[in-house]
Amino acid sequence: MSPGDDGWLGLLGRPNAVVRQWDFADDRYEGRRLFAEVLGTFFLVLVAAGGGMVNARFGGHAIAAAALVVAPALMVMAIILFMGTVSGAHLNPAVSVAFALRGDFPWKRVPGYVAAQFAGAVLATLLLWALIGRHGSAGLTLPGPGIPVPVAMVWEMVLTTGLVSVILGTASGAQQVGSFAAIAVGSYIALAGLWGSPVSGASMNPARSLGPALVLGDWTAWWAYLAGPVAGGVIAAGIAYVLRGPGGGTHGTRAAEGTLGTLWVPGHGGQPVPAEPPGPAGTHPGQHEQE
Repeated sequence: MSPGDDGWLGLLGRPNAVVRQWDFADDRYEGRRLFAEVLGTFFLVLVAAGGGMVNARFGGHAIAAAALVVAPALMVMAIILFMGTVSGAHLNPAVSVAFALRGDFPWKRVPGYVAAQFAGAVLATLLLWALIGRHGSAGLTLPGPGIPVPVAMVWEMVLTTGLVSVILGTASGAQQVGSFAAIAVGSYIALAGLWGSPVSGASMNPARSLGPALVLGDWTAWWAYLAGPVAGGVIAAGIAYVLRGPGGGTHGTRAAEGTLGTLWVPGHGGQPVPAEPPGPAGTHPGQHEQE
């Protein structure tokens, strides 16, 4: 391996080109990734829980029903575009679990990501509470009037299966086309909310639901918003296997992990890292991907 223009010492300050496909096991950039998950989930819950709290504060009709479900979708789209390359922009424990099941994300990173997502949700709810006050159950995700909790749980499972299927699909080599992934995910969230929110609230995200429940101290139907999305994520991982075979290839892992430290090295003048060299016997590191 040639040391390049920087000399052998230059390799000490950046990911090693030969083993770049395993750089995510390096903890150097983990703080940035976790901060990105906190920040992204904070903004998501700020919009998702804030809509209901703002309505309650100003009389119940300040924000139209359609806007209440479209706004979080637009926020997710924006978050994916502005920081997806840092952490993968999971923003959702069900997504982190599904990526890990798919083999695109290391299991050892899942607890940290989930903790960061819940931290972001709690911080957003605390800010909303401080700014506009608490107004009953506003900001919580609850079953619709007359909807039993088990029905809400199954509803959340079905909606989350679709959401995570879209996420895993747009992360694959065949469908990954830059910003179209953000558009696809945001569009699904909006569509699912427009028709599904009257039944269960269309949370599809345990952090979005349980973060506000923790702050507001109201655990009504909480298990439905934990079990439903997680089960949906597991089912979606199984669907992805049926559709595309095993994961863990280059496209999927970069989408799940972000490219910080692999395609982009902080502190090196914004210069992208050169592409990975071929592996043994002329194979490419991501050649095993069946997507």
